[in-house]
Amino acid sequence: MIVLLEQSDTGGYGIGTVRFPAGRCQIDVTISQRWILGLTAVAALLVGLDASVVSTALTTIRLDLHASVEQLEWTVNAYTLSFAVLLLTAAALGDRFGRRRLFVSGLALFAVASAGCALAPTAGWLIAARAAQGAGAAAVMPLALTLLGAAIPPERRARVLGAFTAVVGASVPAGPLVGGAIVDGASWRWIFWLNLPVVAVLVAFVLRRIEPSRGPGSGLDIGGLLLAGGAAFGLVWGLVRGNAAGWASLEVLAALGAGAALTAGFVAFEARTGEPMLPLRLFRGRAFATGNAAIFFVWASTFGSVYFMAQFLQTSLGARPLEAGLRLMPWGAMTVIVPRIAGSLVQRYGARPLVAGGMTLHAASMLWIADLATPNVAYWQLVAPLVLSGIGVAAAIPATQAAVLASVAPADIGKASGAYSALRQLGGAFGVAALVAVFAARGDYGSPRAFVDGFAPALVASAALAAAAVLVGAGIPTHRQVPAPAPAGGPSVWARSRRRSASSAPHS
Repeated sequence: MIVLLEQSDTGGYGIGTVRFPAGRCQIDVTISQRWILGLTAVAALLVGLDASVVSTALTTIRLDLHASVEQLEWTVNAYTLSFAVLLLTAAALGDRFGRRRLFVSGLALFAVASAGCALAPTAGWLIAARAAQGAGAAAVMPLALTLLGAAIPPERRARVLGAFTAVVGASVPAGPLVGGAIVDGASWRWIFWLNLPVVAVLVAFVLRRIEPSRGPGSGLDIGGLLLAGGAAFGLVWGLVRGNAAGWASLEVLAALGAGAALTAGFVAFEARTGEPMLPLRLFRGRAFATGNAAIFFVWASTFGSVYFMAQFLQTSLGARPLEAGLRLMPWGAMTVIVPRIAGSLVQRYGARPLVAGGMTLHAASMLWIADLATPNVAYWQLVAPLVLSGIGVAAAIPATQAAVLASVAPADIGKASGAYSALRQLGGAFGVAALVAVFAARGDYGSPRAFVDGFAPALVASAALAAAAVLVGAGIPTHRQVPAPAPAGGPSVWARSRRRSASSAPHS
């Protein structure tokens, strides 16, 4: 059982322990840090849920709003597109104008856009509101990591990130489950109305429990913001439209080409500007570079496989939306339980074995399910590979977070969080696009058998992406990384605190 609020000796409440049947895990942090952990994790869980919760409501939305197939696709893609495009920008603006201020502003925009979704009279209105929701989410996700990373000392960060991932990781399997329950029990509009009271409570507690903070420097990298936003827009647009418009179409080739060109321009610009939004010196650290590359492939494989797994349970095995969500819970339970354990293991053994080992387990599970997949397969045969896949993914994600955030100084936490969140989101878009392309080459939605014909090769492709994550993850250093030094201003706060800790520690 996860216990998010626990009473302290002074009578207040803080984010506390996670209880499981085997015992009790605790995080050795202050009450203030527990509040930051709980509030940022719940906020990230909320925006993560909205990436997938609408999937089980699409049929109802189509009938209610008389939406076309392309409009239904864009109710999902509009959120993904604005979310991915604005992640780096939001992180940079948080450093410039205040991290708590932009975090709260993102939550407020998310709530207002949710109300717009709930009130949508047409599919076009719904798509526009979903894009605004994604913009709000783009401010919430990287700044949640920034606020958390800045508040927790490096020696405890891996364990705390494990707890954060345990909460946020529930969004992927819980999305179809929550969406199915709401659609079956009420109306698809309540998927969005329920965000409003949650955000109201979150904002009230964030303003009371999280102190304002800013990143270093006073300049705003306008050129970097424009180039990064344009590059992300081109790449994500090309990936999202690839299967619908055709990968060889002028639209997709132009979008991907423009995205690649703007990415190169962004790198060149950041190398020359005085106050870059993403200092290239961070990539000189092997842990930062390999951790970010690893999360791209980890999330590409994970998000793509869950996208198809939910459909397989409904299209081929005949499950209703709510039943499909429940059948994914063996996978989802692991994403809640395992990260807490993984956080402790990262602290002891480093990130490399958890990323490489976890994604090896996930790859093997995808091949196992691909081999089992038939329209007549018994559900109980899928439980073991689902559990093993969940364990592998849930071990790898907090390990990549720890590798990235532990490799930078506190002054660079905001920029590192933005880069990590952007690559994770881009990886998800890439994974879905890649698996859909493989599926479309062999299968279709015409019958349970036709779906399986495409589903099995798609899971093989998911295993290949997981193998890429294993190869990249094997490059993560096993030793503790020293953060990349800031260009000026003397030793970082992190470095000074490490020296003080070392000098005051008892010698054996």
